[in-house]
Amino acid sequence: MSTSLPAQTAPWKWQHALVPDVGMDLDAAQVIHVTSLASKGKGTLRDSLKVPGPKIVVFDVAGVIDLEMKGIEIKEPQVYIAGQTAPAPGITLIKGGLSIEANQVVLQHLHVRPGDAGQPKKSGWQPDGITTSGGPADVWIDHCSVTWSLDEGISASTYKSPTGEPAQRIFIRNCIIAESLNDATHEEGPHSKGTLVLDGTQHVAIAGNLYSSNVERNPVFKLNTSGVVVNNVIANPGQRAIHASVPTAETANLPRAKIAVVGNAVFFGEKSKRSARAIFEGTADGYFKDNEGYDWFGQPLDLLRAPFPTLEQPPVWPEGLKALGTTAAIWQVTRFAGARPAERDAIDRRIVEQAFGGTARVIDSQEEVGGYPKIEPVTHVVEVPEKKRTEWLEKLAAEVIYGPEGKPKARSSTP
Repeated sequence: MSTSLPAQTAPWKWQHALVPDVGMDLDAAQVIHVTSLASKGKGTLRDSLKVPGPKIVVFDVAGVIDLEMKGIEIKEPQVYIAGQTAPAPGITLIKGGLSIEANQVVLQHLHVRPGDAGQPKKSGWQPDGITTSGGPADVWIDHCSVTWSLDEGISASTYKSPTGEPAQRIFIRNCIIAESLNDATHEEGPHSKGTLVLDGTQHVAIAGNLYSSNVERNPVFKLNTSGVVVNNVIANPGQRAIHASVPTAETANLPRAKIAVVGNAVFFGEKSKRSARAIFEGTADGYFKDNEGYDWFGQPLDLLRAPFPTLEQPPVWPEGLKALGTTAAIWQVTRFAGARPAERDAIDRRIVEQAFGGTARVIDSQEEVGGYPKIEPVTHVVEVPEKKRTEWLEKLAAEVIYGPEGKPKARSSTP
């Protein structure tokens, strides 16, 4: 049985397990069944998340949940949203996003596709796909596919922390973060962004993700933040790949971001800004190792757009994280990123194929690529065991990641 430490004292640990342990006793948690694809009401995802107390949310139905332009807020701590329990083709949220505002939350195996909801350009409809808010700690956003956001795809924010503590120990693992809409409904106009780490958020691990066709923030770390960017693939960035904020006269009192950037691959698209010939832009207390990048013509990118002193050792690093080589990282992302890699939907298949085939492009509306998905609902009854729920959830996760036979056993080394 796991026990919780106060948010400010718990260690920052990486986990390779398919079901991350955030200090929640899954066997003791109540089980809430999602039985309806409606936006609200009995049996819906929205209502399930309002139930107090530790809980596992499972899905007796698959299909599209139209959030009707009203996002879902996760305000109760100790929540495990198990998208892997849905039958194929899984759960897709449209016309809204998710805001995680509580500690010890795991969100897995969901598609989140806000889109422009048919709203006029610059109308102010600007949801993130998935974000943290209010200073949560120990949050895992794992194997999710987030496209067509109007602000960021996935962000780590401390916005309005009730305790004054920053959001911390946020993990963004094995996700697809792609096609954030550019000239769409954001009030500022063109605004295609991948991931924003801001508001003093600390210890953010961004690992094993595919960023494709976001103009910038793939990801970006603002001042007074910290984290690692490891083994990601950034394809077709419109203007910037990985970057961090540069202090100005107004922000000179804030420390630069503390980051380690290791084992990432950047592939420019045909229309990527050619003057931004670098893997990293901005400045940081930064450590860089084994990153590779290439422009549209196959020429290597510079590591830094503007030189600055870099560190010999990572300023921060989660315990237990072992970076892959760049080639291995590219293969892992190709095969295993996204909500249900073993049975990718048509949208994820297209995004992966275009990202690695050189045909990815920045878009202004989901209608340019076929529009919102239409999925015939599928139902089944999830039978949740009383004990050994972690092992049960791992088995289901392995099936949607690796296929019906689950995760293969590790090969023994050849003598």
